Amino acid sequence: MKNQVQLITYVDRLGGGDIDALRALLDGPLQGLFGGVHLLPFFHPIDGADAGFDPIDHTLVDPRLGDWTAIRRLTQTVDVMGDVIVNHMSADSPQFRDWRARGAASPYDGLFLTYDAVFPQGATEAELMALYRPRPGLPFVPVALADGRKRLLWTTFTPQQIDIAVQHPQGRAYLDGILQTFADNGIRMVRLDAVGYAIKKAGHSSFMMPETFDFIAEFAGRARALGIEVLVEVHAYYQRQIEIARLVDWVYDFALPPLVLHALHFGDAAPLLRWIAVRPSNALTVLDTHDGIGIIDIGADPADRAGSPGLVPPAALDALVERMHDASGGASRQATGAAASNLDLYQVNGTFYDALGGDDEAYLAARAIQFFLPGVPQVYYVGLLAGHNDLALLKASGVGRDINRHRYSHDEIDTELQRPVVQRLCALIRLRNSHPAFGGRFEVLDRPAGQLALRWTAGAHQLTLEVDLATRRHRLVDGAAG
Repeated sequence: MKNQVQLITYVDRLGGGDIDALRALLDGPLQGLFGGVHLLPFFHPIDGADAGFDPIDHTLVDPRLGDWTAIRRLTQTVDVMGDVIVNHMSADSPQFRDWRARGAASPYDGLFLTYDAVFPQGATEAELMALYRPRPGLPFVPVALADGRKRLLWTTFTPQQIDIAVQHPQGRAYLDGILQTFADNGIRMVRLDAVGYAIKKAGHSSFMMPETFDFIAEFAGRARALGIEVLVEVHAYYQRQIEIARLVDWVYDFALPPLVLHALHFGDAAPLLRWIAVRPSNALTVLDTHDGIGIIDIGADPADRAGSPGLVPPAALDALVERMHDASGGASRQATGAAASNLDLYQVNGTFYDALGGDDEAYLAARAIQFFLPGVPQVYYVGLLAGHNDLALLKASGVGRDINRHRYSHDEIDTELQRPVVQRLCALIRLRNSHPAFGGRFEVLDRPAGQLALRWTAGAHQLTLEVDLATRRHRLVDGAAG
């Protein structure tokens, strides 16, 4: 993976076009900004129950976006990352429809995870209550087969997203087919979506268990054999990210967004500095993605009844959430929790720019911190344009995360690129991509409370970031190493 800033985007929401139109955008107005692009689900269909994260055919490019030839053309411009949706597929998939129609006679028998595969003797109340879920309720849905029998299937997220039996030969073959298709078409990086829920075990949480780590390591080995690097996407207690990082090529630094917000809203760098001291360096640094801003990532471990402490205490975490809602003028409150149909229990839905109250200087300071931490920075398309919360889209869909999934027309992109905050962000991106100091040694400098200083040094090249958290301003000092 190139040590340059990446873009993460939906193909059709940045300019409203297809894969070739996105390539033209990257070769035109955005030329030189990104060394890689993470294409959010571009599979058939892109407009299912979960914005493409419930694929009917994971190996087919949605025809409205193009085809695999267009993907291969894009790989000639930038490195391309795709999602392998490990945990589930659509209830409208041909595999699931065939199994519903033919049952045990289907070639896909065993591909879908049934309740009795995990609980052959049934489950106790305690076992069901031990299951960790991203949303309220139990993760099961009854399904009627063509012969009249009914089966209870695992559905971790929505009833339309049927969980895969990833350890069954059929499950392994399904996932290997996706990897092979990606490798054949020039994709050299994959993100494992929802992998934390992939392994289920009676009597346990069925989330990020030792067996999950084993599955991640084994899957990553199969990907590497095809020349594909693996990024693991898990919102979890911060120690889990450190553990996962030892097993895979890359992890997301999901603790960073709320810690940067905490530092800038409360003028306190201490929690962020504690994280910088222990965080894995093989991380993709993010402030925003297609999902919300994670909260669980800096809180106490919910799976530990003894109470493993988080990076910030509970009261401080609650105060941060309220400050984010207030900074957005209450918009994020409308899109989070019970207010939205997507009941994500671990995140606040809203743009990062509005989580800072639309303060240009604070936003640029946040991006500078992101770019200075070890790892590869990734910038979400809405964040690239310092986007505001899309309340109209939220109202139209009723889906909380849509508040941060605006559809930009070409005219909007042209207009947004003229805003000073966006131009300064693009200048920061170019600096991060080109300055030789970022190939050297990173250090945190001693500073009084309320200030943060990060430095990179490579030979005679040195670049220092100074952030005053009280004023929420930053400055860069570019000079020769002494």
